[in-house]
Amino acid sequence: MNVSSHLCLSATLMLMMALAPSPGRAEAARNGARRIPRAETPIVVDGVLEEDAWRHAWSEELRYEVRPGENTPAPVRTEVLVTYDDEAVYFGFRAHDPDPDRIQARLSRRGYIGSDDWVAVILDTFNDERRAFTLVSNPLGVQADLIETDSGNISWDGIWASAGRLTEWGYEVEMRVPFSTLRFQSTNGHQVWGFDAVRSLPRSVRHQIGMFPRDRNLNCYYCQMVKIEGFDGVAPGRNLEVTPTVTAGRTDARVPFPGGGMAAGSAETEAGVTVRWGMTPNLTLSGTLNPDFSQVEADALQLDLNEPFALFLPEKRPFFQEGSDFFATPINAVYSRTIRDPAWGAKLTGKENGHTIGAFVVRDEATNLLVPGSRFSRGTTIPGSSTAGALRFRHDLGRRATLGVLATAREGLDYHNRVAGVDGDLLVSPNDRIRLQFLGSVTRYPDGVAGAFGQPEGELQDWAGEVRYHRDTRNVDMWALVRVLGKDFRADLGFLPQVDARRAEVGGRYSWIPNGARTWYSALSLSGMVRAEETVGGELLARDAVVQFAYEGPMQSQSVVRVLHRREGFSGLVFDRTELFVHHGMKPGPNTHIFTNLTFGEQIDYASARLGRRVRINPRVNQRFGRHLTVDLGGAWERLADGSTELYTATIAEAGAVYQFNIRTFLRAMLQYADYDSNPMVDRGLDDPRSRRVLSQVLFSYTINPQTVAYLGYSDASIGGSMMTITRAQRTFFVKFGYALLL
Repeated sequence: MNVSSHLCLSATLMLMMALAPSPGRAEAARNGARRIPRAETPIVVDGVLEEDAWRHAWSEELRYEVRPGENTPAPVRTEVLVTYDDEAVYFGFRAHDPDPDRIQARLSRRGYIGSDDWVAVILDTFNDERRAFTLVSNPLGVQADLIETDSGNISWDGIWASAGRLTEWGYEVEMRVPFSTLRFQSTNGHQVWGFDAVRSLPRSVRHQIGMFPRDRNLNCYYCQMVKIEGFDGVAPGRNLEVTPTVTAGRTDARVPFPGGGMAAGSAETEAGVTVRWGMTPNLTLSGTLNPDFSQVEADALQLDLNEPFALFLPEKRPFFQEGSDFFATPINAVYSRTIRDPAWGAKLTGKENGHTIGAFVVRDEATNLLVPGSRFSRGTTIPGSSTAGALRFRHDLGRRATLGVLATAREGLDYHNRVAGVDGDLLVSPNDRIRLQFLGSVTRYPDGVAGAFGQPEGELQDWAGEVRYHRDTRNVDMWALVRVLGKDFRADLGFLPQVDARRAEVGGRYSWIPNGARTWYSALSLSGMVRAEETVGGELLARDAVVQFAYEGPMQSQSVVRVLHRREGFSGLVFDRTELFVHHGMKPGPNTHIFTNLTFGEQIDYASARLGRRVRINPRVNQRFGRHLTVDLGGAWERLADGSTELYTATIAEAGAVYQFNIRTFLRAMLQYADYDSNPMVDRGLDDPRSRRVLSQVLFSYTINPQTVAYLGYSDASIGGSMMTITRAQRTFFVKFGYALLL
């Protein structure tokens, strides 16, 4: 069957599913809509709910503990208040606590408040029960935000204001969210939004408190949310955001290395601008010219020795985070970190009457390429620049189904990759969901790349598809998955390190829920999964059987024990191996959080195609000192040996300290160390069997909002080997300024 036949068949299948009976929505119907009054007097966001507008705001208590208790009475009293004016919607919280001294509230960077007490609002502004904005604040007004979808959470970095203060009875929080920051329905009349307010109370266990009882037998959180109505005639205004950036830096390098002196590099300054225009309340156009996409903070270290496939790294650049959830699909065909050095870009995202649109085009001065395979992937860079673009459209078929199309393209010198396909999401019943996607691709590599990486000459055409079923009930979860990735399928704008693979998977989980009674656990689960994977030609890749036990209990402890048995084909051989994984994390005190992962058992050494015994330890400690200072220590140690023959030993370590002067200003120092020592008789493609790297960084930051920032930093990198001590190779000084002008 060719690519076009697969796409036609999948489109027909999704249309048939869309005509299936609609699931019940009894809980949503019972909620009704709460009318939100307009504020008649100004509100100052200072953490003090004393303005007259708050006395006339809509308010309601959070009466239910929803985790770990199941809709039991809330252990503390919490009140949420909501009002709005022409420019913004306002949220207030009064969080009472019988023991205020136990409230955990620290100054920290934006987004780093997970271990604190916090309150949050969740807004389904399109009332489509598919995605929601989540805005979080700790008791001191430190922010975090994200966009929640059925397929996962995505970073957002919206511009909004918050403030909080501790009191003798608990704490208060105020939030002001401009309508220019949100996306919502385009109407002159009143609007109906899905709404929830949540309080997190970390004590011996972390209690989550909400507005309404959660039906754990209903596989839909958004359709259980409270409905609020109002916001008559609101609009985002001109909603024009212009963010100029200036980056300057100098890199000094040791020339020659390692015996030469440190030669000063030339200072380089680069200016750019990003413009974001809310064309309508629900449609945003963004453009960027010579943007600064430099990453200020280094990625967390990951062990990459004996890893056959490329490692995934999260996107942190604001231009690509805007509307990134629109491009998320079961097969990861859009991964913006593939774009390395953009010269310019434009993006359009929005939703209108059940129609969701997302599109971007970017000119990339460097073309990074991931060449996938069935058992490993390799990376390279194609000479010359390229143009990359993606187009995404989704249509809501009532409340129960979504039909979508996706197309991507990358075009460069003697190179192109084009992908197109359809996908669907169907809520078959309150407990059952089906997701599917089918894609076809056409690819041509430059002759030099094709020859170097063993790829066919000329155009490659193939298809990929996935069908996933999930059943979610109060105690039992079940899932099944079928995925096919054709040998010549490529999604070069996405993250797809493996192709030429067919996978079938089925699994289930049983959860014990304590029903509010005080027990030795707050959550227990037992799960199992079997999976079979082979090449499209029928060669064995892997057969897996997994059993896992998970526990949550006092001191916010979390433990996982997982046993894996795998039969794996590699390099013409078949290996049987068993592996045990143990995780434990806990908070022995309010300021200390410790984690440990332990893995041991058989593991293939992919460089020598033989089986060895592996031990891997990943410890981490997070320690806070008062409200301002946080120290984080962690790393990993791994050893693989075949009997008395050591195949490799790998060590990475990280140490970081952050002093938060106030909500806007911090000073961070970081040190990373990596040491890879491999058997010299095994060819791992390394210049030296012993590799050591040290990276240090000091960073000062002043941040008003995610786009108005100032950074001043210094970093240096040192390397060493089996015959060379660790020697500084280069050092960098840099400054970066960005200022968001809201017009």
